[in-house]
Amino acid sequence: MTAPEWYKSSYSNNGGACVEVAANMPGTVPVRDSKDPAGPALVVPAASWSAFVAGVQAGDFGTV
Repeated sequence: MTAPEWYKSSYSNNGGACVEVAANMPGTVPVRDSKDPAGPALVVPAASWSAFVAGVQAGDFGTV
């Protein structure tokens, strides 16, 4: 089994309110809280993650 290689956005600051994703898992994208690296990960289908990222980029979810 391949171990996830975690990374977070280069736009993240050091405030700790970040998510990390692992893009090296074929067909899935694990997502976890950067404050709790030993905690659980939400694993979503890669196509769903791509649709979510496209929606964020398009502004479909408004601003935070």
